[in-house]
Amino acid sequence: MTDALAAAREALAGRSAWVVGGAVRDRLLDRPTVDLDLVLDGDVASAARAIARATRAAAFELSDDFGSWRVSGRDGPWQVDLSPLRGPTLEADLALRDFTINAMAEPLAGAGERIDPHGGATDLAEGRLRAVGSQAIADDPLRALRLVRISAELGLEPEPETIALAREQAPRVAAVAQERVFAELKRILAGDGVLRSLQRMDELGLTAAVLPELHALRGIEQNRYHHADVHAHTIEVLEHALALERDPAAIFGDEHAAAITALLREPLSDEIDRAFALRLGALLHDAAKPATLGHRDDGSPTFIGHDRAGAALARDVLTRLRTSERLKSHVAALTRHHLRLGFLVHERPLSQRALYRYLKTCEPVEVDVTLLSVADRLATRGRKAKESIAKHLDVAREVLPAALEWRAQGRRTPLVRGGELAATLKLTDGPELGHLLAEIDEAYYAGEIGTPAEAVAFAARLRETPG
Repeated sequence: MTDALAAAREALAGRSAWVVGGAVRDRLLDRPTVDLDLVLDGDVASAARAIARATRAAAFELSDDFGSWRVSGRDGPWQVDLSPLRGPTLEADLALRDFTINAMAEPLAGAGERIDPHGGATDLAEGRLRAVGSQAIADDPLRALRLVRISAELGLEPEPETIALAREQAPRVAAVAQERVFAELKRILAGDGVLRSLQRMDELGLTAAVLPELHALRGIEQNRYHHADVHAHTIEVLEHALALERDPAAIFGDEHAAAITALLREPLSDEIDRAFALRLGALLHDAAKPATLGHRDDGSPTFIGHDRAGAALARDVLTRLRTSERLKSHVAALTRHHLRLGFLVHERPLSQRALYRYLKTCEPVEVDVTLLSVADRLATRGRKAKESIAKHLDVAREVLPAALEWRAQGRRTPLVRGGELAATLKLTDGPELGHLLAEIDEAYYAGEIGTPAEAVAFAARLRETPG
């Protein structure tokens, strides 16, 4: 960013331009930043192109209402956003911003004092988050959600009047462009203070506007094997998922901790990693329980099919938030399969075939969903909890190494190709051939066959076996 700032100063020499917002704030906090926001009294497009030429970067117009442009670095994760002055003066522009800590400016040329008409530096020093004015959040309701994100990222406490403004505007966030909502929500959920941030969202009435499916879990009681309603249980599942992120060795031992950590750090999509997707899975895994609520003869609640319905609901939520297809599929799969590890408790001792069916069914989230299942089980502390948790963890510790190995191996080469098997056994393509290939793959994993000839003979025997 130092190079980008120097390039901007050289390219815009002689123009009236100021560094504003986060870059000024972060310098006062001695925080690194890769984003530089500039305001100009002049032609923004030509200024952006000048910086792009000087840095060999890409310049393009942003799709907003202010005529802003962005210069994005090709040689590193930096960007410069340029906007025209909103209003006749810089002070008028700063008065239209969200919080005082973001309403500071410095001359781009580097000469002159900081412009801070709303006391942002003082608020920053005193750990306070304060709206620029009474209309600041009403002008853009998304700023209510931004309050949650900024307070968590910077460790600032919103002052009471700003909290009141955010609470008043919270319902309007539902009508904000959902890609903007997800941009804020993504940073909230990925942050270290996610649990406190979710609590603050509840306090401000934001959860109902941003994640109504999570809000709807309040008051949905569960059976005697649970100690909490669905909402409280969900937050506890997230808490345990976070603990697994921080210290996987606490559950799975030092032998597998590094592999788990490496997997969770893998990029997935939308500039997020698998750990973030696991957090989303924790929040949405039981989201369909209200819709699937039923009751047994004794009055105890049931949620039959909430895993299948939850997968569809998770996909709907992430579609609404305009996320990538890869993230939708990943979180939907976590939701769809989060119960499967628990079923294996009743199949112990596990056969290789049972293990294969679990891995094959859950692929490509075989490791992730195992972690989610552990978090889910640890957050279920009703009747016979101690015994049930111990059994579940025993199975998880048996399955997880196999899941890590399965993922590390990638796509496995089949013992025999479909065309070869069809020709040898005089089969036509169709359900029977697909069934035989699946049975061969399972038997191969279980160690029952090991050569192409054995695979063909195995398939022939299957065809001869009635039923």
